[in-house]
Amino acid sequence: MRLTVLFIILTLGIQGAWAAGDTANSGTKVVETGQPFNSYLKKLKSAIRANKMGIVAEACATCGARAIGVTIPGNRVVMIFNPYFAVRMLKASQAAGIEAPLRLYITENSDKTARLTYRTASSVFGVYKVPALDKMAKELDKIIAKIVTQAGN
Repeated sequence: MRLTVLFIILTLGIQGAWAAGDTANSGTKVVETGQPFNSYLKKLKSAIRANKMGIVAEACATCGARAIGVTIPGNRVVMIFNPYFAVRMLKASQAAGIEAPLRLYITENSDKTARLTYRTASSVFGVYKVPALDKMAKELDKIIAKIVTQAGN
């Protein structure tokens, strides 16, 4: 219970920081979708599957808040990856395994539209300075860009 409350408080604080345009990583991308939160989330999941990425897990701060009687704006982290990339990643660097799955963070703006925030695979894996990871990350960057484009239509 305490962990859920802490997660909600941290999530709300992070949303406020991003609203001000502050990002913690130069590889962080923020997309104002202009679409309603729930509609965009459905399109995003569909685009993830269409691009042969798996939804490994989902964290729903909105759901956790609801469970304790608190209402907060839509808030979801969708974690994605693909086993073929996982095998390549681990072959190149076992230490990089902590970076998977990649996370797509969807938040609901005050006008009920969705904002997507994510870090490029290149920025996530680039810190390892391993050429095989860099190559894989560039491929993932293209896939994620397609996912974002398809979900935006």
